[in-house]
Amino acid sequence: MADVPEISAAEFDTEVLASDLPYLIDLWAPWCGPCVMVAPIVDKIAERYAGKIKVGRLNVDQAPQIAMQYGVRAIPTFLIFKDGEVVERGIGLQPEEQLAAVVDRAL
Repeated sequence: MADVPEISAAEFDTEVLASDLPYLIDLWAPWCGPCVMVAPIVDKIAERYAGKIKVGRLNVDQAPQIAMQYGVRAIPTFLIFKDGEVVERGIGLQPEEQLAAVVDRAL
């Protein structure tokens, strides 16, 4: 399994927005059941697209300003950033192939 890093609010600009590769960020919270259920799928996506995208997690409880900035109203939410801009968005518990389709559209 891929080791998907937890990104803090302080790291968000340098890790996500300034990434040289498209970046899939999983916005989640530890109390969110669907977030916990989708975590292994996000790990598989990170492994499947290694070298093509970067993947990280952002705890919305620890970075509410980022969730608000990007209009996140439900979690899990998946945002794919390319050149500092959101290019794709997925919301809710998604099977691997559905999340992969979101990634494919961004590549």
